[in-house]
Amino acid sequence: MGWLHTAKFLTTAPQLHFLPALDVPEIAFVGRSNAGKSTCINTLTQQKQLAFASKRPGRTQHINLFSLGKQGIMDAVLTDLPGYGYAAVPKQDKIRWQQVMANYLVSRENLIGIVLMCDPRHGMTELDEILLEVIRPRVEEGLKFLIVLTKSDKLTKTEAAKVLSITKLQAGGGDVMLFSAPKHKGIEEVAQLLYKWAHPEGKKALPANAIAIAEIEEEVPPEFPQED
Repeated sequence: MGWLHTAKFLTTAPQLHFLPALDVPEIAFVGRSNAGKSTCINTLTQQKQLAFASKRPGRTQHINLFSLGKQGIMDAVLTDLPGYGYAAVPKQDKIRWQQVMANYLVSRENLIGIVLMCDPRHGMTELDEILLEVIRPRVEEGLKFLIVLTKSDKLTKTEAAKVLSITKLQAGGGDVMLFSAPKHKGIEEVAQLLYKWAHPEGKKALPANAIAIAEIEEEVPPEFPQED
């Protein structure tokens, strides 16, 4: 748990080519808008506003990176990808961001795991299943993935057990966990799994300053709006 609490904002980018090249494990958080992705990240890291949670789902259209590591050593990165599927977002924006995310998921070299947020009251949607199909080739090559059933406190024990069982069948080999920020359910289990993903035997950490701040600033266009 303490490892995730070290999370710090690293950089933000509107497109893949603005992301810095990294040599540490990267874990991406994805999911439909309003599935509880930002809440999950903030709960795991114990930081109220690390991940931006807009009152208007679908508004955030950045790729945000957060560094992780104790004692000044960056040993992993969390990536917060834009939520998808929100009806009020213009069609052209949906298409553009679906392509950006697909390209990220299939081409980001240091990506070692994906955490898919899913509201258990609605179950796996068509877009969620499409995402799993996109990453399937990489999963077969060893990419880890976890489906987090957020807002599980909204379900009865019987309902939660049923959704958990169904989602495990749909996951096709990935892990599935129930999660609730208000009830503090699943937090430790998810944290432990992510730590194991990011710390395979023999993997060395990089100094936190391995990527110069000036270099990152040059990669992000100055006119690109920051989170508000």
